[in-house]
Amino acid sequence: MLSTRYLFLTRHGETARNGSLTEAGQRQAVLLGRRLRDVPVTSIHHGPLPHTAQTAELIAAQLPGVPLHVDDAAGDFVPYTPMREELPETSGDLLLAFARQLPPADEERAAEAERRFTGPVLANEPRYEVLVTHHFLAGWLVRAAQDAPPWRWLTLTHAHAGLTVIRYSPGRPAALLTYNDLSHLAAELRWTGFPPDFYVP
Repeated sequence: MLSTRYLFLTRHGETARNGSLTEAGQRQAVLLGRRLRDVPVTSIHHGPLPHTAQTAELIAAQLPGVPLHVDDAAGDFVPYTPMREELPETSGDLLLAFARQLPPADEERAAEAERRFTGPVLANEPRYEVLVTHHFLAGWLVRAAQDAPPWRWLTLTHAHAGLTVIRYSPGRPAALLTYNDLSHLAAELRWTGFPPDFYVP
């Protein structure tokens, strides 16, 4: 029997140059965990890098009994590199210049992430899963939920510990229930990871 999956998707907390969470990043993770206390979370998945693992552990500390799972498909990688002809005429050169600065795409791992973390679940009741990952994969999964062209992941920006929720119900299109929600964070902890011109007071 297929049941609905609710994916609670987040980017790791703010990270220092040494790869561990900053003090602000730790606070972000704790507050996100508290935000999820009223959700019947069944599992927390995270990438293998230290800052995603630390973020997931701090979230899990607020959700006693919820298991943690490390998964390479939740790691930090480029999901797709577009060709110029795919991109809009007005902004294509800018997007392509950015994409060319990135490592080669790992489309196989991107497809594996979609298989593992999206779509309805084989279960008798809805499943509520948390995925702690990175900027690029978060954008890729949101893009996929909207059936947007592959290049659109390049235009999606994610704050540290922002909360995106996607519902995958049998026989229905994926539904983006909330995107980059920061209401659980104190004002001084919001918008980290964003370019300054993205900030909305």
